[in-house]
Amino acid sequence: MSTTEPVEDRAAVLAGVGGWVPPHVVTNDDLSAHLDTSDEWIRTRTGIRTRHRVSPGMATSDLAVEAGRRALDSSGDDRAGAVVLATTTPDRICPATAPDVAARLGLAGVPAFDVSAVCTGFLYGLATAAGLIATGVAERVLLIGADAFTTIVDPTDRSTAVIFADGAGAVVLRAGRPEEPGALGPVVLGTDGTLSHLIRVPAGGSRQRSLAATHSPGEQFFQMEGRDTFRHAVDRMATASRQAVAAAGWSMGGVDRLAAHQANARILHAVADRLGIPAEHQLSNIAEVGNTGAASIPLLLAQSAADGGLEAGHRTLLTAFGGGLAWGATTLTWPKLSAG
Repeated sequence: MSTTEPVEDRAAVLAGVGGWVPPHVVTNDDLSAHLDTSDEWIRTRTGIRTRHRVSPGMATSDLAVEAGRRALDSSGDDRAGAVVLATTTPDRICPATAPDVAARLGLAGVPAFDVSAVCTGFLYGLATAAGLIATGVAERVLLIGADAFTTIVDPTDRSTAVIFADGAGAVVLRAGRPEEPGALGPVVLGTDGTLSHLIRVPAGGSRQRSLAATHSPGEQFFQMEGRDTFRHAVDRMATASRQAVAAAGWSMGGVDRLAAHQANARILHAVADRLGIPAEHQLSNIAEVGNTGAASIPLLLAQSAADGGLEAGHRTLLTAFGGGLAWGATTLTWPKLSAG
């Protein structure tokens, strides 16, 4: 698809939102039955009470399809000119999961591909979708963040098993004007590969496979250096947020809602404190769904829009941090949307 509309006059505008979590709920008491932990220990350190887990045989694509369908319904149009899936847990290494998701949504034939930026994947996906719209490749893009993170977490590792969970969130972006409600502001992105060891899955990639050796026990699971990750997460999200707010021409005091990656309650509070954003302006669902990776922000947006936490006119700041290390932030004024 091509367009004669000037690139500088085209913006990606939020037109629909939807989210879904698998029905299997795991409580802190469930985890305490086989881990050296307790409900109090988990709640005080992470802010999480429950999380959702895929059932046997369920994959990331199943989560993505349901969230994508709800976002399309919210937009009032089941069409999209491209599908972008942000995930760290594709159904398989090859091929990408997005084409399967597109086909199952009745969108076979459109460009569809995966984006991998761990918990920052949705922000990277927003920039990608905005680029597809700005260049005329698509008039409407379905962007989904979906992760079945429990499939790569060691169930015996207390430091990760209590935090990570499964879910999906999606948005529909359409071509529009920069001054419209829902138009994405400038997207701030960054990475630091010198710190990639802080968040990793050592086994399964080309480096380990090229050695023609079996991986060491535990290397097939997600690993994270918690203390250093905390520090970098707070610093990078706060810095990126300030840059995005300034680029949008806003002041931090004018931010009505903060939608940060739901990594850990302590991280969320620290970021908000750094930015001077009061508790009543912070969106959060971590207590009910945990850390859902790339699904975190779109799932939070969908649930907040449904429960009234997000209303039309709210100036909203989005920010995320994840493996890579990678981080990002952007802004938008929340538009009037149908529930998804």
